[in-house]
Amino acid sequence: MKEEDKSKLIEVFTGSPWEAELVKSLLGNSDIEAVTKDGMVVNVVLPATAVDVSVLVNEKDYEAAMEVVREYEKRENGD
Repeated sequence: MKEEDKSKLIEVFTGSPWEAELVKSLLGNSDIEAVTKDGMVVNVVLPATAVDVSVLVNEKDYEAAMEVVREYEKRENGD
């Protein structure tokens, strides 16, 4: 993703690390560039663990990306 496009990123999905990578891959299959951003929690006792991972797309791709995400969520929910 071009550096100038990164300033216009919008979140389209948040989930577990594997779900986020799957959604990112589905978006890529639809020719939509996406990046992931993780929320790390540092725990004194346990190593850092990813709580949620967000999938972000350029604002110009938002509507198309949301269609892909809605289809993914529909399949996951068995609809």
